[in-house]
Amino acid sequence: MNEATRAGGRCYEDFAVGMVIRHPLGRTVTATDNSWFTLLTVNANPIHFDAHYAAQTEFGRPLVNSTFTLALVTGLSVADVSQYAVNLGWDEVRMPAPVFEGDTIYAQTEVLSKRDSKSRPHMGLVEIKTTGFKQDGAVVMEFRRTILVYRRDHVPQQPLPTLRS
Repeated sequence: MNEATRAGGRCYEDFAVGMVIRHPLGRTVTATDNSWFTLLTVNANPIHFDAHYAAQTEFGRPLVNSTFTLALVTGLSVADVSQYAVNLGWDEVRMPAPVFEGDTIYAQTEVLSKRDSKSRPHMGLVEIKTTGFKQDGAVVMEFRRTILVYRRDHVPQQPLPTLRS
C-alpha cells in the first residue's frame, strides 16, 4: 500500500487504489459538542445528555451521539479526500466501540476503487473506506463512502478576496 499525507485537497488523478491516507488532525470531543449536537438533531435518547440516566447503563456515563461521530470522522477526512468532491453516500457504517466525552478521535482512509464517470467526463468516482479511532487506537467507526471527484483541470475556483487599503 502507498501512504500519502497532503493538505490542500486531492483531484481525481491524485487517487490510487490501495493508497492509505492518514489524516493529520485529531479532535477531542467535549460534553458541549455532545449535548449541542444531540439537541440540535432532536435526538431524544437520554444516554447522550442525562448523566444520571447514563450512569445506570452498562457504559456508566454519557455516550457520544453516533451521528456526531460519523460527522466528525467524515470531517477529519475532507481536506485530504473530498475537498474537491461531491459525496454520493455512506455504506456499511459500523461502530465497534463507544465514544465518550473527552476521547480524541483520529481517522485514516484507504482508496478501494476508482473509475471514470460516464455521465460527467470532468469527474471520476472514488470509493473509500474511512476508519475513525480513539487516542488508544480502538476503532470507533468504519464506513465506506463513494465520492464524485473533480479532475485537476475542472476544479471550481474560489475567488480570492481583495484587500482594501
